[in-house]
Amino acid sequence: MNKRWAIKEMPDANTVNNLAGILNIDTVLSTLLVRQGISTYEEARYFFRPDHRHLHDPFLMQDMEKAILRIEQAINSGEKILIYGDYDVDGTTAVALVYSFFKNHCTNIEYYIPDRYTEGYGISTQGIDYAAQHGFGLIIALDCGIKSVDKIAYANTKNIDFIICDHHTPGDSIPNAIAVLDPKRADCDYPYKELSGCGIGFKLVQAYAEKNEIPFEEVSCYFDLVAVSIACDIVPITGENRTLAYFGLQKINTNPCIGIKKLMDVAGRSGNFTISDIVFLLGPRINAAGRIDDAKHAVELLIAQTEDDATIKGELINLKNTERKGHDLQITDEALSIIDGDSVLMNRKSTVVYNENWHKGVIGIVASRLTEKYYRPTIVLTRSNGHVAGSARSVLGYDLYEALCGCSDLLIQFGGHKYAAGLTMHPENVPAFIDKFEEVVSASITDEQLIQQIPIDAEISLNQIEPKFFRILNQFAPFGPENMLPVFITKNVYVSGNAGLAGSKHLKMAVMQPGTPAFDCIAFNHGDYLEQIKKDVPFDICYTIEENIWKERRTIQLNIKGIRFSD
Repeated sequence: MNKRWAIKEMPDANTVNNLAGILNIDTVLSTLLVRQGISTYEEARYFFRPDHRHLHDPFLMQDMEKAILRIEQAINSGEKILIYGDYDVDGTTAVALVYSFFKNHCTNIEYYIPDRYTEGYGISTQGIDYAAQHGFGLIIALDCGIKSVDKIAYANTKNIDFIICDHHTPGDSIPNAIAVLDPKRADCDYPYKELSGCGIGFKLVQAYAEKNEIPFEEVSCYFDLVAVSIACDIVPITGENRTLAYFGLQKINTNPCIGIKKLMDVAGRSGNFTISDIVFLLGPRINAAGRIDDAKHAVELLIAQTEDDATIKGELINLKNTERKGHDLQITDEALSIIDGDSVLMNRKSTVVYNENWHKGVIGIVASRLTEKYYRPTIVLTRSNGHVAGSARSVLGYDLYEALCGCSDLLIQFGGHKYAAGLTMHPENVPAFIDKFEEVVSASITDEQLIQQIPIDAEISLNQIEPKFFRILNQFAPFGPENMLPVFITKNVYVSGNAGLAGSKHLKMAVMQPGTPAFDCIAFNHGDYLEQIKKDVPFDICYTIEENIWKERRTIQLNIKGIRFSD
């Protein structure tokens, strides 16, 4: 599929030039900074030099004082505390962090992860009943609960108190819990709104430590878990998240907890992890526990205290990930066959596919793959507990949640955000829903939104890629949502030497411009351009700049995202 190269709007030229002069850097780099809202030396120093002091006061969060007082009361009276969390990466890392911290300060503490298939997402009646039957007086809910008004009301009838730590957008009313920690509450003045669920858990233990004069080192040792949650929950890497991710990556690459170290081992990588590496190498393995079996295995790995425990759980989770891949590939192939064999489906502006036998644990992954291939809003449906459950994914700029609102009369429930959502309906509503979703999408999506874009940060010449430029560019890391690795365009480059294939699908070559040295390039899934790449024929490239390490030799490499010929 051809992708449209979209050059980002240039910020104010005077601000760009002024900042370049103050910092003595290339205007391309100052352009990137200005896009991040940076225009002064102090703001640049804050951005480039993350510091523990950049973390906000946790007591700025609405209800934090109430939460800490209730936890202190429970610990001082020997009351049983249950740490409750979602079954995805954000939820399991949050549970591992909060449980591990408080286990050092009280003895009557356990954790609970709801079953994806029998209980579903969020706080469940079954989980509350478990707490009542086992004498828990306080539940700390992580990465869920902000919309669980009825469940909290039920817990109150059982004399169970809740502290909710969530980062999702609240509904019309806030649950009647002892404390509800969520920066997205309308009445919360916390200065940063985009923390992960695990990030909210981190602020909770940070507050408890400050109040009880516990050394910060007993909190900062969990930075690695927070970084994993930030990466895998795809939250913006800006503000406080940038600080947490920076120190979390530092810990992952120098002294990770035993469980994360074991995950790195089974993934076949030992260091130099980036946010992207966490997303693609660690996240799927943690998620596989809950998708295929029981997410408690993930928590057990992340809280492991011995190499033996971590090895057992790490290898089990790796096996579950292999099993997950099998389901994922099989269902993707079946879904592709359904779409490719149906001319009506091929010509729609949305994709909805349904098979009652598909594994519920991987339909979100399949939806992402189908969106990538056909580039349109996509929903994958399967049977679950007598209903039809679905996972939805969107394309850049299109609000999927709003589209589902337009189909709400056919749904039992749905939730999510602009680019990803989950939904449930009665089986008999599936045909009507497929047509209604297509009707809503067709009426609201633009033709431009259906063409995949490569956002371009700036046009540069190859001679601008010199050591100082690359060194400063690397200091923009960690890269991720709202601080992506910059994509550059360079026009009229020539192949140097011979281009060739790496594997069967990837193009490997070196490029140059007159008067510049040649830069090694890799262009994944661009092997079909090989015949067109000829000496003395200029072409344009868009790419990211990265460091390639081979046998301890470090070189700059261009990772090509697109190739375009002048004709």
